Amino acid sequence: MCKIGIVADDLTGATTVGVLLAKAGVSTAAFFEEKDITEDRGHHAVVLSTDSRALPKMEAQEKVKSAVRSLKEKGATYFSKRIDTTLRGGIGAEVDAMLDELAPNTIAVMVPSMPQSNRILVGGYSLIDGVPLSTTPVANDVRTPVTESHIPTLMAEQTERKIGLIPLQVILSGKDALSQHLQKEKNNGAKIIIADAVTIEDVESIAKAVHELKWNVMAIDPGPFTEKLAVCNGFAFEENKPVNKDNRTNIYNGTVLTVAGSASSVTKTQMKTLSNKEWVTLIPVSAEQLIDRINTASLEVKRTSKKINSLKRKQAKAILLETCLSGKRLDLSEKEKELGLLQGDAANNINRGLGEIVNEILNNETFDIKGIYMTGGDTMAHILRALGAKGIELVDYVIPQADLGRIIGGKYDGLTIVGKGGLTGTTDTAVSIVERIFQESTNLGSSKALNL
Repeated sequence: MCKIGIVADDLTGATTVGVLLAKAGVSTAAFFEEKDITEDRGHHAVVLSTDSRALPKMEAQEKVKSAVRSLKEKGATYFSKRIDTTLRGGIGAEVDAMLDELAPNTIAVMVPSMPQSNRILVGGYSLIDGVPLSTTPVANDVRTPVTESHIPTLMAEQTERKIGLIPLQVILSGKDALSQHLQKEKNNGAKIIIADAVTIEDVESIAKAVHELKWNVMAIDPGPFTEKLAVCNGFAFEENKPVNKDNRTNIYNGTVLTVAGSASSVTKTQMKTLSNKEWVTLIPVSAEQLIDRINTASLEVKRTSKKINSLKRKQAKAILLETCLSGKRLDLSEKEKELGLLQGDAANNINRGLGEIVNEILNNETFDIKGIYMTGGDTMAHILRALGAKGIELVDYVIPQADLGRIIGGKYDGLTIVGKGGLTGTTDTAVSIVERIFQESTNLGSSKALNL
C-alpha cells in the first residue's frame, strides 16, 4: 500500500515530483488515469495525473476530489498537490477540492519554489531565472496564461480559504522564528500558508519546521517540498544507487526515438542542436495534416511511419520526429474555427497523431528501440496512451524537470523513457537526454528488447 498520495494536474508534473522522491529513496510511480493505479506494484508513493490544468473549475475540482478518494483507497495518508513551477492552472480551486476531501484540521503549506530549476519565491513574488513570473513567456501561454507574479494575490483570486505568508526574513531568522510564525499564521485562521524560499536549504528548513509542529499537512509545491517532507516523515526507505554515466562503451547501440511536440522557443533551440548531430535523422511531421482527423491525419501517420521504417538501422541511431522546426507556423485557434473543432482540439489532434506514429514505429519492429524522449507534457501523455502504458516507474532525472523512468503496463512494459516540459533546459539538453537513454540501456539493461 502506498503512503504518500500526490495529485498532479498534468503528466510532466507527475513525473517531476515522482523523480525527486525516487532520488531520495522513496519508490514512486505515476499513473495517467485513476483506474490505472490498480497496476501499482507496491510503491510507497503514488502520483496521479488528473490532466486538469486547462479544465473549467468545476470539472477540474471533481477530477481532483475523485483522485484523492482513489489515493485514500490505495492507502495514502500523506497528501501533496503538485503544482507547475510557473503556477499555471487553477491551483487554488484544485487545492480547495483536495482540502474538501481531507480531515478538517488539515493545513496546506505552499512552497512554490524549485531552486534547482531557478524557480524561487521572494516576498511572495515568483521569480523565474531572476525574472518576475508575469513578465516571462508564461504570461502568453495559449491555454493557461499567468499574469500575476505575487502568489498570495494569485491564490486569493482562486481559493476560498484564508491565506498566510512566511517571508524570507523569517526563514533566515532560524528554526524557532519560523515555527512561531507558522503557528501564528495558523492561529490567525490561515488554511493555506505560502512560504518564500530561494535555496533548497530554505525548502528543507520549512519541511523540518512543519514536521516538528506535528500538523496534519498537505504540501503544495512543484516537488522539492514534498520530497523533503517525505524524508522528514521517514519514507526514504531505500538507497538510491547512482548510475555510472561515464562508461561510453557502445553507447549508440540501438535507436532512441525523440518526439518534439512542444512549440516553445526553448524546444526549437534544443531540437535544432540535436538535429545537427551526425547520428540523428530528422523526420518532419506536418502538424497541419494531423489536426484534420477526418481527411488528412491518417495519411500523414502512414506517410511518416513508412518513411521511418524505410530507413536502415545504421542511418538512425536517433530519430527525431518534429513539428516545430519545419513547416509553416500555425494559428491553432484559426485551424479550429476552419475545421469546426473545439478549443484545444488542434493541439490534442497533433499529439494524438504523434502517438499513433510512435506506435506504428514500435509495432513494425524495424529498429531496436532503446527508449523514447518526449518533450511536452501533452505529447508524452498521448504517446504513452497510444502504447497502452498505464503509468511510469520513476528512476532519476537527466536535469531537473527532464525525468527518466520506465513504462508500467502494456506491450512495452519496462521501456526507458524521458519526459521533459517544453520550457525547461539549455541548448544541449536534448543531446544530453538522448545520450542518457543510450547510457541507461548500456549500464542497466533496462530497455525493452521489443522482440527484435
